[in-house]
Amino acid sequence: KEGSPILHDYIQEAKDGSAASYFQRDALLRDLMGLLSLSQNRHVLLVGPEGAGKRTLIYSLAQLLAEGKGPDNLRSVVEMSETALLENPLAAIRAAMRRASGGVLLVPNIERFFADRLRAKFPEQVNRELHKAILGNEQVVIGTTTPAAFEKLRQNRIIRENSNRLDVAAATLKETISILNFHKIRLELDYEIEVARDALETAATLANQYIKTIALPAGAVQLTNRACALVRMVSQDRVANLPEIKADGRLDSEDVTVAASQMTKIPLQKLSEDEQGKYANMVEHLHHRIIGQEEAVMAVSRAVKTARVGLRDRKRPIGSFLFLGPSGVGKTELAKALAEFMFGTEKAMMVLDMSEYQEEASVNRLIGAPPGYVGHEAGGQLTNFVRERPYTVVLFDEVEKAHTRVFDVLLQVMEEGRLTDSQGRTATFSDAVIIMTSNLGSQHMLVPVIGEVERQLVMENVRTFFRPEFLNRMDDVIMFHQLTGPQLGKILDLMLKKEVKLAAQQNIDLAITVEAKQWLLAKNDQPQYGARPLRRIIARYLREPLANFLLEQKRRTGNTLVIVDDEPDTPELDFQIRQEDDTA
Repeated sequence: KEGSPILHDYIQEAKDGSAASYFQRDALLRDLMGLLSLSQNRHVLLVGPEGAGKRTLIYSLAQLLAEGKGPDNLRSVVEMSETALLENPLAAIRAAMRRASGGVLLVPNIERFFADRLRAKFPEQVNRELHKAILGNEQVVIGTTTPAAFEKLRQNRIIRENSNRLDVAAATLKETISILNFHKIRLELDYEIEVARDALETAATLANQYIKTIALPAGAVQLTNRACALVRMVSQDRVANLPEIKADGRLDSEDVTVAASQMTKIPLQKLSEDEQGKYANMVEHLHHRIIGQEEAVMAVSRAVKTARVGLRDRKRPIGSFLFLGPSGVGKTELAKALAEFMFGTEKAMMVLDMSEYQEEASVNRLIGAPPGYVGHEAGGQLTNFVRERPYTVVLFDEVEKAHTRVFDVLLQVMEEGRLTDSQGRTATFSDAVIIMTSNLGSQHMLVPVIGEVERQLVMENVRTFFRPEFLNRMDDVIMFHQLTGPQLGKILDLMLKKEVKLAAQQNIDLAITVEAKQWLLAKNDQPQYGARPLRRIIARYLREPLANFLLEQKRRTGNTLVIVDDEPDTPELDFQIRQEDDTA
């Protein structure tokens, strides 16, 4: 066929029987055909998020036209091959123009030919050919683009005066389930498995809730294909089995959940557990890691639980908090505990040290450098992370040290829940928690209980530093008091439990006496720095001497029991050892 190496005519492919079948979104198709029935300026821009089904809408149009339905003056729906566009763009666009004469020319990501910041490096003649087509009426140009890119496209006079915008919203959950059921037979044939209908409902639900980088229905379709591939893989004899997936050749809801965990990096048990019961016990769970700071834990829990039941603006972050307090009182630890509780792992947290963002240009590290500057192609550290992992806690440590431009970025995150990087890609923060820490007013919080007087003094410091519109966007300003001696003792117990687990990995049962714990606690001669010195004390007086002690012992067999006690009148702990094999 003429031009077959460099273009596709979807009407011809539908007539030949070589085109795939597509689910038709009837309301959108009616709106599109209404615009195509105009006598002049029939060109259309389909505007919607990635994965909403803009190109599928055109494929559905081609199927209708092939059946003799729709506008009768459109005889082709043509798209250029991306390979041809890369190899010889001018020849590709001219061939497509000829084939699309009297029909439709589909141009995915049309901003590549117009918007200055988003334009691809095609020869200028290629861009002019498309511009002339939009100024004329020989072909109907249908372009696809995203809302962010459209904002730049609309600044072009040719686009603004000669085209019509048609919004293609993400599919609803109900529509997505219908689309997946439409593809059920194809999935079973492609993967040679059985697909349960409830698995498709689970895929739509999980994609809607957890996959934010791609809109519905594409996110659910991608998840379903990923799950089908896993089931097919474990059903093959020569492939190692996955314990979470049954090798029965049948896709069920549990298999979809495993695939969702792999895609989102959210642990499997967090996707499977009862959300209502989990958040009902949120305070108790956080207190497994956070000693004291009852007011802070309660304040965070209230805000998060309110958001989780849907009583918030869905476009804004789950919560935006300012944590105030002296060093070592648990501000960062509460952020880590929140990430682990909500998203299953501490790794679902990005920590940004604001002392590194004191220069005006440093904001480019967050959202990407402008075109022409070093680092433009890499994008921004913050936007990249949140796009890839939207379910996350973002911690801006010592936020008061940041440049004012960074506060402008934070203001947009808290108010609009999204950032657009230097390449026009949008990162959405609607499923993220924003936490800023600061030492502002910490001199007034060096008390075990923060009263109304101390609170007013702290807030005077805060209001003096932050702009009113910035403070008004926060869900809560949370104050952390100085830790008491008993609280430091409980924190030491938690830290020592980690040391015991670390030793157990080396077949060492570590037993630490109460006297040894008191001895270690007494070594903290800087209680004003909270729990932070305890890590140094454990490393210096427990971990390092224990390592030296074990290295001096004879070769060990079986589990080793090490008893740690305080040695009276000496500046170090006493270690005693015995083999469990000897005492059995």
